[in-house]
Amino acid sequence: MTRKRKELFAHKIESITEITPGYFTVNFTRKFDFTPGQVVALTLNKENDPRLYSIASSNKASYMRILFDVKPDGKLTPPLSQVEKGDTVYVSKPFGKFIPSQDKEWWIATGTGIAPFISMMESGSELPQKLLHGSRTIDNFLFQDDISNQLKSDYLRFCTKEKGEGIIEGRLSNWLKSQESLPQNTKFYLCGNPEMVVDVRDIILSKGVAFENIMAEIYF
Repeated sequence: MTRKRKELFAHKIESITEITPGYFTVNFTRKFDFTPGQVVALTLNKENDPRLYSIASSNKASYMRILFDVKPDGKLTPPLSQVEKGDTVYVSKPFGKFIPSQDKEWWIATGTGIAPFISMMESGSELPQKLLHGSRTIDNFLFQDDISNQLKSDYLRFCTKEKGEGIIEGRLSNWLKSQESLPQNTKFYLCGNPEMVVDVRDIILSKGVAFENIMAEIYF
């Protein structure tokens, strides 16, 4: 069976910002309502297959923002990093079920996987009990100042290649393994690369958390 392609709509670029080397945010006109945590399919050319991106902005803003890192051998991110204000990008209506619950939550992210959580925070969703954020370098804790201002000590940064004040050395998965227990009445939201998501999911399950309390969004 052939998967039906999402209908794409023309949007105008409002701004592009390189927030740290190789990592960009793009703002474009917003035409549709969305729930924080949802994704859009996006491309610069309707003849090419779109890629999926989590929305990384408030659902009350007049624009929609995505966050991405440039893949040197990618078909979309190198030209996307070169767009200018007024250029056209083709975007689907928002969709997806990685959305806030009515329960207590932990958020766990690596890399650009922080995007849906930024949308949740900027949209006024209930803040998590903890946010675990993994990165290779300190500069790549994207949006870390904004997150830290809101979550204070509930924001835990795990870095594998650098040391710094307030930074926990090593992988966030190792920290999770070291915990004697994890809260059972909590939803765990995981967003990032496949290796992290699978590894962390298995660790959380091993701590007795029910499978239905784990929500995952994988970034390739």
